[in-house]
Amino acid sequence: MWFYWIIVPLAWLVWHIAFRIRVIGRENLIHDRGFVIAPNHISAIDPVFVVIARFWGRPMVIMAKEELFEISRLLNWAWRHVGVVCVRRGKGDTTVVENTVREVREGRGALVFPEGTRTKDGNLGKLKSGAFVIAAEAGVDMIPCRIIYKGGKMRVFGRCTVVFGKPIPAEKLKLGEPRSAARLRECKALLAEELEKLLEENRQYL
Repeated sequence: MWFYWIIVPLAWLVWHIAFRIRVIGRENLIHDRGFVIAPNHISAIDPVFVVIARFWGRPMVIMAKEELFEISRLLNWAWRHVGVVCVRRGKGDTTVVENTVREVREGRGALVFPEGTRTKDGNLGKLKSGAFVIAAEAGVDMIPCRIIYKGGKMRVFGRCTVVFGKPIPAEKLKLGEPRSAARLRECKALLAEELEKLLEENRQYL
């Protein structure tokens, strides 16, 4: 992970100049145990904003769609050296989830976009199960995270606000054994409510 400690400070400098990042709720971040950060998803570079907003701490496992690994060999190498793992959607690949659960149990954080893909209008889309399964299996808290771009879209030399909400306790994220579809729906509704609340509380930055 040596590459992480080189690239993140450089990205921090560039991103603060290019996007004037504002961070709210940094006190809600967890540093002494595993966690799952669950942000909304608007732009392909949302993960960079979240990593820079968090900045300090053990490198996270960052789950990203396989298309990001097909851009170039250089980027493929860079992604893997900063903790990004490839998620092959719709192909039944459970290995990534299992490995992420193990890492989170051992004290690392995971950055998982619960919508699974970007939304075209910036509104919160339908939530997938991945983030909730990881949090439940690892027994960790989930941190709601709202990414707000000024004007609703990511623009160079625009403004981006990253808001970290209060963690949702692990006790509220249990899915039961066997896993309950009803409990999963309740957990999704809970996170969606928290994400919408973060937007309403910070709508002045939109």
